[in-house]
Amino acid sequence: MNRIGIGLLAIAGLAGCFAKKETSASLKVGPWRAIVEIQGQELPFNLEIVKDSTNGYDAYLRNAGERLLLDEVTVDGDIVSIGLHVFDATIKAEIKGDVLEGQFIKNFESDYKLPFRAKYGKTNRFERGKAGDNAPDFTGKYAVTFVHESDTTPAIGVFEQIGDSATGTFLTPTGDYRYLEGNVVNGMLHMSTFDGNHSYLFTATMQPDGTLKGRYYSGKAWNEDWIAIKSENPTMPDAEKLTYLKEGYDRISFSFPDVTGKKVSLTDEKYRNKVVILQLFGTWCPNCMDETRFLKPWYDTNKDRGVEIIGLAYERKADFDYASGRIKKMMEKFDVDYDFVIAGTHDKAKASETLPMLNKVVAFPTTIFIGKDGKVKKIHTGFTGPGTGKYYDEFIQHFNETVNELLSENYTSIN
Repeated sequence: MNRIGIGLLAIAGLAGCFAKKETSASLKVGPWRAIVEIQGQELPFNLEIVKDSTNGYDAYLRNAGERLLLDEVTVDGDIVSIGLHVFDATIKAEIKGDVLEGQFIKNFESDYKLPFRAKYGKTNRFERGKAGDNAPDFTGKYAVTFVHESDTTPAIGVFEQIGDSATGTFLTPTGDYRYLEGNVVNGMLHMSTFDGNHSYLFTATMQPDGTLKGRYYSGKAWNEDWIAIKSENPTMPDAEKLTYLKEGYDRISFSFPDVTGKKVSLTDEKYRNKVVILQLFGTWCPNCMDETRFLKPWYDTNKDRGVEIIGLAYERKADFDYASGRIKKMMEKFDVDYDFVIAGTHDKAKASETLPMLNKVVAFPTTIFIGKDGKVKKIHTGFTGPGTGKYYDEFIQHFNETVNELLSENYTSIN
């Protein structure tokens, strides 16, 4: 055989080898116990892999009562890539049979990568303590104080414990920590959540007087102490007094581009003589995701009553195409058909400059209620989401009462 023939056979052999490598590994369907490493700590969460309608894969993030669909799962060779819902973030991991090993990556940040691994068939959250442990009961409502150096933040803690399993959340003046889940391990409370963008880990021990002393870890760097005292009626600052109009103003004005670049203003014909709700949000913000999930069906039911919603997006990059793409994806995921504009970036100081009639932008989300006369009637900082139970129900009731009053023919002011 001549050299050309030998060369062709060699190339064919190599091509065959490469073709075998392109064959996708098998990603096991069922429950996985996953871990993201933050600040030397293991933050566990539960992941479920299922087959989709095309015989590909979907996944679900599971935190307490939440089952969050991840419908962007691809397997290329032995690498699985999982797009994390509406967030600009990804899990990429190597498939090694019953184990996944890789990274949690925030695509919008430079060099934000945290170690990730998962074990197939595991359904527990934290590793269980010793058999027969007489675990303290952390069930109850608590007045909480988060302490970071010289700064303090008040909060409400709500926990429910059955055996050594615990669920709960924290409500703060600017939002809640969504669905926390965990265990009491060797007498210590461990709770975590991973929603696709934020990774939160809480630990606490109960003191002889019933006070809790704990530690909170968030992402790559943030951590702080927290203390909690059981209370039947814990309170926080009034969410409707944190953000307000400066003296001399009675309305909001802006001209921001929508996702197509068309300028939108409150003086547009579409909004005249209507109740308008402004949603200050970002697609990177889990509390904003919860608010959008509430507002979408609410708007579908109420838009014919003379009410409109405009989402003012403050995104992670000052780039129109990037911001527009993130908003379009969110609109598609939630099937939202109220209006969105690109207002600025997530930096609160810069966001405040875009709405100079406000004292400042305190939090995302913030909801502004505007009457049919075009004047601001109420501003609600933060959002109390479904992970807070009865507090969420109370928020919805108050929201509806506010809008009903604004739609009334005889209203004057609700301030």
